Amino acid sequence: MNVKQAVSVKKIGDDAEALFRGGFFCSEAVVSAIRSNFELDIPEEVIAMASGFPVGIGRSKCLCGAVSGGVMALGIFFGRTRQGDPKVEKNLEVSKELHDWFKENNGKNALCCRILTKEFDMGKGEHKEQCIYFTGLVAKKVAEIVVREYGLTNTDERKPGEGCND
Repeated sequence: MNVKQAVSVKKIGDDAEALFRGGFFCSEAVVSAIRSNFELDIPEEVIAMASGFPVGIGRSKCLCGAVSGGVMALGIFFGRTRQGDPKVEKNLEVSKELHDWFKENNGKNALCCRILTKEFDMGKGEHKEQCIYFTGLVAKKVAEIVVREYGLTNTDERKPGEGCND
């Protein structure tokens, strides 16, 4: 798979947040931001595959949709398409990394949408800003994992004057 060699992790997070604000749900926004920023030559339908995961999988309020989208995005890079392909082990490893990292870094020590949004009136949309933030957080972490594992460049970490034309 051809992958853009240099990306801005911050931009990926910002784009995911903007996509959520613009009408995508959390999982769709994560997958879309990763797909477009890494310039992946894969069909838009991968975004559609993420459409069932918002609000904890079909609004069931189980697993955070942003995390579900993040795991889907990791699968684009590390998942397998053939039975028996040991590549799946790396995918399981980085998916668990995302899971554990999100739980430790979201301020609520949880992945369950019901717990993450319990203080909000969902009917009034009070949860949306938190969910937008979580969407950006997850998209950035996915990008960091991909950059690390593929040996890519995070343009946010460049020193002034280094490679400005990526």
